[in-house]
Amino acid sequence: MDTPVIDHRGPEFAELARKCLDGIKTIFKTTNPVIIYTATGTGAWEGALVNTLSPGDKVLMVETGHFATLWKKMAEKLGLNPEFIVTDWRTGVDAAAVEARLLNDKRHEIKAVCFVHNETSTGCLSSVPEVRKAIDRVGHPALLLVDTVSSLASADYRHDEWGVDVTVAGAQKGLMLPPGMSFNAVSDKALAASKTSKLPKSFWAWDDMLAMNKTGFFPYTPATQILHGLAVAIEMLHEEGLDNLFARHDRLAEATRCAAKAWGFDIVCRDPKYYSPSLTAILLPDGYDADSFRALALECFNISYGAGFGPFKGKMFRIGHLGDTNDTMLMGALAATEMALSLAGIPHNRGGVQAAMDCLVSAHENSTHAATE
Repeated sequence: MDTPVIDHRGPEFAELARKCLDGIKTIFKTTNPVIIYTATGTGAWEGALVNTLSPGDKVLMVETGHFATLWKKMAEKLGLNPEFIVTDWRTGVDAAAVEARLLNDKRHEIKAVCFVHNETSTGCLSSVPEVRKAIDRVGHPALLLVDTVSSLASADYRHDEWGVDVTVAGAQKGLMLPPGMSFNAVSDKALAASKTSKLPKSFWAWDDMLAMNKTGFFPYTPATQILHGLAVAIEMLHEEGLDNLFARHDRLAEATRCAAKAWGFDIVCRDPKYYSPSLTAILLPDGYDADSFRALALECFNISYGAGFGPFKGKMFRIGHLGDTNDTMLMGALAATEMALSLAGIPHNRGGVQAAMDCLVSAHENSTHAATE
């Protein structure tokens, strides 16, 4: 991205933009348009809502954690009527609960089902295909809107195959880029809904974007330097291969969980069905302040953990293992964690790092054996 800024109305830029607009489709696994916003994921949330819905529309959302809650609050501020399926933040979306609610919506007042694929605040990954099947089983016409900010390019995701209408994503996680760029991948059904949507929109409007994108341009000044990075990121992802990429994330996630369990700690995500490949949220023993632990680790070992939110504020810390991360980098992080736990005087079993190493070696052995069979 460290290149001279080019004219965003010139032919060189149009070539770059088309490369990105076409290339990003392969990451979402869609043949439909992908809108690229100069904004963080929060902006793409708003884009998804205002382009498909109208004031007063009911939307069904699921309280999987902090970011699901923020999306719900945004819906309220925009004049929508969100209904929240409440959880304890320790699981993903229960497709049966979604199905039950839609089954009772005989008048089809619910216009959209919105949920976070990978809840960044808790490390719980939900099944998009299960929710899609739940919607289809009851024959409900609601749109399906999915936030993949911390799962795109980290966990398997298939916008078209899974029947998602709007997929929201950001650049700063699996795409390995700085914050400041986000996306809406859209279905034909979502595009049709945008023709009758009555929520006000200008900057977020899909129609203006799609019209300009056809010629390789944007209706306003784009994030040119991040587009340079996006083009390279897409190349890197395909160089590794998406299936290899997902396997790497699963391997690193499992090693992190092995370490946490060996230390004797509980993981916030209590059901293996919902384990996240992107991050692991780890609960400290009762009576120990996770925020103090995080501060000590940062000061002594220059490692920064994610904080806890809501009911887990001060009770847990989060280890991210997504994006440009490998086995060696993870082992350094886990070693620093074990040292910080000792320094903080937090009771734990020794051997978490060894458990993670054993897990990684076993994964590579299994991969090697599978490749030679």
